[in-house]
Formats: sequence, C-alpha cells, structure tokens
Amino acid sequence: MTENWRLILRVFLPFVAAYYLSFLFRTINATVAGSLTSEFGLGAGDLGLLTSVYYLTFAAAQIPIGILLDRYGPGRIQSAVMVAAALGAALFAVSENFWLLLGGRALIGLGVAASLTAGLKALVLWFPSERIPLLNGLMIMLGALGALTATLPAEFLLVSVGWRALFELFAIVTAGCALIIYLVVPEVPAAKSIASGPTPNSLKTVYADPRFWRLAPLSATCIGTAWALQGLWAAPWLGDVEGLDRSGLLWHLLIMAIALSLGGLLWGIAVDRARRRGVGPRPLLGLVATMFIAAQLALILRLPLPSYVPWIVVAAVGAGTVLSYAILAEYFPKELAGRANAALNVFHIGGAFVVQYMTGLVVQLWPPIDGHYPEIAYQTAFAFNVWLQIVAGVWFALTWILTRRGERNQLDAFSLKPLHACPPILRMSVHRGRPEVAVVRPNRRG
Repeated sequence: MTENWRLILRVFLPFVAAYYLSFLFRTINATVAGSLTSEFGLGAGDLGLLTSVYYLTFAAAQIPIGILLDRYGPGRIQSAVMVAAALGAALFAVSENFWLLLGGRALIGLGVAASLTAGLKALVLWFPSERIPLLNGLMIMLGALGALTATLPAEFLLVSVGWRALFELFAIVTAGCALIIYLVVPEVPAAKSIASGPTPNSLKTVYADPRFWRLAPLSATCIGTAWALQGLWAAPWLGDVEGLDRSGLLWHLLIMAIALSLGGLLWGIAVDRARRRGVGPRPLLGLVATMFIAAQLALILRLPLPSYVPWIVVAAVGAGTVLSYAILAEYFPKELAGRANAALNVFHIGGAFVVQYMTGLVVQLWPPIDGHYPEIAYQTAFAFNVWLQIVAGVWFALTWILTRRGERNQLDAFSLKPLHACPPILRMSVHRGRPEVAVVRPNRRG
C-alpha cells in the first residue's frame, strides 16, 4: 500500500498536472479572445490562426516525441519539453504585436505536446497492467479539469490582474511543474527498460494498414472539430449568435468543460459494457459521430433547444479519443499500439488546426456589424465542417459494411467447398510403439 501511494505521488500526480496544463492552454483562448481582439485589433482569421497554431506545433512534435519517450523515458522528455511551454507563456505575456503572440502560442503547443503520451507511457512503466485502464481514465478526467479552470476561474484572474499577468502566472506554474517532474519522477524500472527506438517499419506498418484509413477521417473530423469549437469558436458563437452576456458565456464554457471531463469516463464505461455484450467500439464511434452531427445541425438550423444541450454534446465528443484508441487496439498488437495512437493523434490535432483556422477565414468573409459577426457567417463555417464529417462518416460506414460482407463471403466460400477441394489433414498416432500417419478428409464442418 505504501509503495502504491509513493507511485501515485511521484508518477501519477506529476503527469496529471502536466496534462492538466495542456488542457488549460488548449482552451484558454476562448476566455481571453475578447481581450486579445480589442487590444490587437484581431479579425476572425487572425484569431483562428493564433489559437490553432497550438495544434500545428503539437501535431508536428508527436512522432519525434514518441521516439524520444521510447528512448529516454517519460520523465526526462516531459520535463524538457515543458520548458518550451513555460517560455511560450512568458513570451505571450510580454507580446506587443500579433507575431510575438503567434510565436508564444506555437511554443506552448510544442511544450505540452508530450503531456498525454508521456503520462500514458509512465503508467505502463510503473503500474500493474490490470490497473492501467482505470488510471488512464482518471488521468484523462483529471487532466480535462484544465478546461474547466480556463472558464470562470481564469475569468476571475483576467478581471483582477489582466491577461498578461495571467500568462505570467501560467509560465511560472509550468516551469515549476517541469522542475517537479525532473526531480521527483523515478528512474525507469530496470525490469522495463526503454527501447532504443521504434522498429524502422513500425510507422509504415500503421500507415499502410487500410483499416487505419477507414477510421482516421471520421475520428479526425469529429474529434478535431470538437476541440476546435470548444477551444475557440464556441465563445464567439455564444456571444454573437446567442447574444449571451459575459456571465452566460462563461457558464456555458464551464458546463462544456465538465462535459468534456465526464465524457472520457462515459465513453470508457460504454466500451466496457458493449464488449461484454459482444459489441465492439466501432458502432459506438459511429453513434457518437451521428450525435455530434445532429448537435451541430441543431445549432446551424437554430432549433428551439436550450443552448446548453448541443454544446454539451460537442464537448463530450472531444473525449471520443477513448473510442478511437479502443478501435486501434483491435487493429494493432501491443508493441505497435503506442505508435498507432500517436499516428492517429496527428490527425486529431491536425484536424483541430485546420478547422479552427478555416472557420475563422470563412467567418470573416462577412463584415462585422457593431463588433459582431452575423449569424450566417458562423452557420456557413459550421455547415462546411458538418459536410466533411458526413463524407467521412459515409466512408467509415461503407468500408466497415463492405469489410464485414467480404469476411462473410470468405467464410461462406470455405464452407461451401466440395469435400474433394478441401485440403487433407494428416493425423499421426502411435500404435504398438510405432508411429502411424493417416490422411483424413474434413467433413462439411471442416
């Protein structure tokens, strides 16, 4: 029991703190967007690029960081890259123009790029395998509280000290977290040595597998869009389209953060119970994607629903990585699972970058009226995102159906073979101390 608590304090909680900061940085721009827009005169396209560049550097770092984690261990790599996040937050705090803001935000994305993968790697190295699924879920749920902190608590500090002092505080906390991880995380257990690196064809194996390409478009368009909306565009929509005041907007963001945190736990339980009933995670992902599309259509068509309802669905879909990674676990062996997850995560983060930036470019095609973009601007941008998700969903469904049908045809073809076409089976036995070999033709059951 003492050893378990030591590992929780020295391994689990430090990496949870790093993942928490990752979520905080990911969603904080939705809260400070108004201050940045007024001070620097940013348009929707500028705001979209400023927020989404976080995802660009985050995605670019995924594969190299995965290799470094295998080679040097999660403690060293996590503490090293978080220094970049601290520097980025400090640069953001003192920026006097858009390009310095952009550079600071890019450094932040690079600095938190290892937060989830390093944490999951640490759990595998130091904790018993039977406890890892529970700890994974707890890490995601606790880390997602960073999105909650980016709402009302961040607003309180924003009003009290301003956005520059807020990011100065973020820089100090991030540097402190990097130092704690460096000092307290133990060396990698000798029994679980770090590999010298991935095998040369490991990523090629993942990207060459057609099953990966059946999953990636739907997973990227849905999860990436959910992150892009919660991380930025939910706030402008609620202010410009719904006409909410600052308090109402922040309460919506708070509820969405709670939905994101609970979503990981919800999808994990759903996968576990579905498997007990013989149902895999693929139909669940299809169901979640359908719910996500329906929620966005409710927003676009302005259906008479409480505004909390569709945005809760949007936020919960952001935790749908639980479903995607469960599907990959069925496709690839354990020794490739980590790199397969990283390969898919590149698409998630890349999708979030594209959606977040392109939404801003579409919205700003309409001139703002009294400082607010018109409803049609957001509806058009959101509709384009939904169209991409529908195309990806059709591809996902058709390839899955055709694959299942092909598997059935193969089984039927084998079962309908004439007996003389079935390969013979050699059966060996021993009779009176002498080996004997008999040729046996299989029956219809094969």
